[in-house]
Amino acid sequence: MDHETKGTIQNIHDSPTLAAFAAAGAGSSAIDWLLSVAGASRTVLEITVPYSENSFSGYIGHQPDQTVSVESARSLAHASYNRALRLRSDDRPVVGIACTATIATDRPKRGDHRGHVGLWTSQGWSVFSLTLEKGLRDRAGEEHLLSMLILKTLASACGVPDTLDLQLSDTEQVVESGTQYDTTLDAFNTGHVSSVAFASDGSSQGDAHHTGGVLSGSFNPLHQGHQELVTVASRTLNAPVIYELSVSNVDKPPLEDEVVLERIDQVRQFGDLAITKAPVFYEKAQLFPGCAFIIGWDTMVRLVDPKYYENDHAKMILALNQIRAAGCDFLVAGRINDSEFRTLADVQIPSVFQDMFREIPESEFRSDISSTEIRQTSRTA
Repeated sequence: MDHETKGTIQNIHDSPTLAAFAAAGAGSSAIDWLLSVAGASRTVLEITVPYSENSFSGYIGHQPDQTVSVESARSLAHASYNRALRLRSDDRPVVGIACTATIATDRPKRGDHRGHVGLWTSQGWSVFSLTLEKGLRDRAGEEHLLSMLILKTLASACGVPDTLDLQLSDTEQVVESGTQYDTTLDAFNTGHVSSVAFASDGSSQGDAHHTGGVLSGSFNPLHQGHQELVTVASRTLNAPVIYELSVSNVDKPPLEDEVVLERIDQVRQFGDLAITKAPVFYEKAQLFPGCAFIIGWDTMVRLVDPKYYENDHAKMILALNQIRAAGCDFLVAGRINDSEFRTLADVQIPSVFQDMFREIPESEFRSDISSTEIRQTSRTA
């Protein structure tokens, strides 16, 4: 490894970006270089080599039409990005990097020697494709070239200056394809990211990491009871609590963009808000692993009642198990129902799941305000 390459890798390790890698057909040198420079643990979350067809299709979740293609590199990078999201433990940015290639081997190849390097971030995706001039390099030379392309791609994702020279011939060129989104909301609306966190300081981040509590709701409107509950829950958990709004609903049409923007502007005045397309808690748990969901008594009742799972007790158990597997639990606040203040003690919970629920005492929080009543009052005023 030359001085230029080592310096680039050191700058990559000094950046905040975390990466998961998948390399099939080429790229082993880039992996070796990254791990040989001190500080690799600050960058590398995981390295996977899905070399066989079964391993490749298992990693991306489907059988590709062709393993060495733009689409396969994109799928590999996306799978790596999703792995990075699950493996990270803090709020540093993550990327998925992948390479799929067919290069010189111990027998002649009729097709092109080529490689595709994929990059997936919360802002978009790119694939850098390179067809190699046959006979110009041996296998080691082609492997070195594609590994350098991987490093250049990673350096760019980390904001590291690009000083690496691929030393291409006159007939070779890197062709870039992909999509970059102007805003995090655009990335969310197209399904590129699963959530967007809108901070009270005006910033936003796709697929943001959160540790602490999550208060889910429609916030139509956000009221003092919500704000007080966030304060109490944050104190109970000794951790920050964010608001979460799902634009999708189980029994209602999705929220219109205009409504979503209004809710974002309203809520972020009082705290951080995440928007998702996860209307049920076992889906929310996949987006906020290890978090505590703050819910009211009425939501608690629905959570453990098979009636809300198509009268299927097994579906309810499966959902609760998925929430537990994600490391999530619940803080439950009492609510007025039929003129009585109902608490966690009034809910029949399967014994195996009782440790997932903690009560917020009435002495610490009670609010009889509801968004429904506020809307009704507004309409009759």
